[in-house]
Amino acid sequence: MLPGLLWLGILMVVPCAIILVTAFYERGIYGGVDWSVATFGNFVRAGEWLYLSIFLDSARIAGLAAFFALLVGYPAAYAISRAAPERQTALLFLAMLPFWTNYLIRTYAWIVLLNPSGLANNFLQWLGLIHSPLPILYNEFAVILGLVYNYVPFVILAVYSALQRLDPSYAEASRDLGATAATTFWRITLPLTAPGVAAGAVFVFVLSIGNFVTPDLLGGGKLQMVGNLIYDQFLTARDWPFGSALSVILIAIMLVLLFAQAVAANRARGEGKSHA
Repeated sequence: MLPGLLWLGILMVVPCAIILVTAFYERGIYGGVDWSVATFGNFVRAGEWLYLSIFLDSARIAGLAAFFALLVGYPAAYAISRAAPERQTALLFLAMLPFWTNYLIRTYAWIVLLNPSGLANNFLQWLGLIHSPLPILYNEFAVILGLVYNYVPFVILAVYSALQRLDPSYAEASRDLGATAATTFWRITLPLTAPGVAAGAVFVFVLSIGNFVTPDLLGGGKLQMVGNLIYDQFLTARDWPFGSALSVILIAIMLVLLFAQAVAANRARGEGKSHA
């Protein structure tokens, strides 16, 4: 395990420790860090409404992205799990295929599709559903769409894994007792796959709330999320301590969510074993 631990220590633990330490100092006169003055002021400043509202907006957008990713990903994972065993690997491969393309290229592709003269507007006009191009680019809709598209494979993998672990005898017993397919899904399948749903939702939320590429490109710079705020502090304002404080807060939020999801998943597995 030593090579892996060294890799994580050098490339993750050490940078996070540097960010944590930097967050307790002040910005230098010409940018950078003034190591002579220690302060909690950066965290106090992060609590101001201007920055708190950006965190709340980011959480709302990330929550919507997670919700719509579940709406898309769960049916896809369910369909894959119900396909013939020899076809499931190929279907999972197709679901993961977008990851073989660079993230920026995938995001720029949405700009081509959603712009006023793009494929989406042209197709809707050709169908006669609209008479003028819809404003579906450089707004919150485009950002959420881009986040869902880029992160829905995580939902598919998490839910598919939960469905594969589901004992089919539960569904059979439900049908034997006269339950319809819909009742079996809502009362048996969905509750027992809740850990996979929670894992997929947390993955999408955590990855979305810190994203700065998608809001910058598909939002056209009109939508400010916490990732963009941190990016600007380091590269534009050159206020590294405040950017570090924002980063520490964001990392703390992510760790709390991941820890809560892990605890909930372990508890669900323990309850499942006790019922079995």
